[in-house]
Amino acid sequence: MPKRIVLLAAILPLGLAAAQAQLLPQVPVVGALPRIEGLADSALRLPGTAIDRLEDVRRATIDRLVRQHPREIARDPDGFAARAGEIVVDAPSDAWLAAAQAKGYRLLERGDILGVGFARLAVPANRSLKAAIGDLRQLGDAEVSADQLHFASGIAPVAAAPAERGAGPLVGVIDGGVAGAALSSGFATGAPRANDHASAVASLIAGSGIPGSGSVRGALPGARIASADVYGADPAGGNATAIAKALGWMVAQRVAVVTISLVGPANPLLGRVVAAAQARGLMIVAAVGNDGPAAPPSYPASYPGVIAVTGVDARNRVLIEAGRARHLDYAAPGADLRAAATGGRSMTVRGTSFAAPLVAATIARVYPALDPTAMPAALAQVDAGAVDLGARGPDPKYGRGLVCGTCRTPPAK
Repeated sequence: MPKRIVLLAAILPLGLAAAQAQLLPQVPVVGALPRIEGLADSALRLPGTAIDRLEDVRRATIDRLVRQHPREIARDPDGFAARAGEIVVDAPSDAWLAAAQAKGYRLLERGDILGVGFARLAVPANRSLKAAIGDLRQLGDAEVSADQLHFASGIAPVAAAPAERGAGPLVGVIDGGVAGAALSSGFATGAPRANDHASAVASLIAGSGIPGSGSVRGALPGARIASADVYGADPAGGNATAIAKALGWMVAQRVAVVTISLVGPANPLLGRVVAAAQARGLMIVAAVGNDGPAAPPSYPASYPGVIAVTGVDARNRVLIEAGRARHLDYAAPGADLRAAATGGRSMTVRGTSFAAPLVAATIARVYPALDPTAMPAALAQVDAGAVDLGARGPDPKYGRGLVCGTCRTPPAK
């Protein structure tokens, strides 16, 4: 029987260490994880107060990451994890940059993503992120923020498996690296590098790609994967700037649909790049995360126009750990399903991470090429095939309905 790894272990005594390993795809899996098999069903019976502790786990995880990587990770003024010692500025003018540099801020990078200008500045050694943001906001005429980190919203702690190669439409995966992807690029130190979480996400789109296994059927067999690795080997990988650059790359590669199973806070630069990518026809699908309903709204799922996806179990119950976004579009299987492992094996996965790629694949089936004018009609086709659950019509629990309910590859007996 495959190992069953579940995020809900985070709310049980051994779960804190497990959750810490789960939230960053590049962090090695801790030895305790194999012992938590079977906790998904028991967790569903836990009182609501226990589920509320998911937020405590999220905060404790950030504390631990800051302690372990003080040179790379710090808290932003709102308590979210961010790249230490760096500030991101949205569309700064030459005069603004000159004034910032006069205050001791060093220009690290200045660029343009899909017409959205930005700059990265190094913070003086004696200034915290909070103080630096305050300093630079006094200059006016530019949006200043920390470069917040985004974390994976599901668990797949096994060695990476290659994605199945095909001749179908390109579907983008912004995450860690995907072994065997048709197109790959890296946006972090050490990237691209095959990543377990990303490879499991890709397997749910195109299939497992394990020779002779046939164990995981993709929602869009024959799809080709375009992999943008925003983690690599960087402890501060998954930052907003990396994701923004990855979106720009997806548009350049003519990818029509991209799935992002990562969650973090709102970021001005990323929000503007999301809008710019959508204007060029990129359909962006994102998971709502696994931090529970008490957590802050997750991004990029909460940006306007992004297709926000929650997960359900085999009985079509919304995952009790599912996070929330400012809007919800669809539900899809996010538990009691298999994704790819190595050596002809498969594993049982759980999390909204694994619902999002099923929706992305469903959209890619009817929206294979960039075309902003065709986006509404494509979504109307997806809506027509969605199964209405819960309250009649669109609702905050299931969105516009269950998508790809038959795509689930059941766990091995």
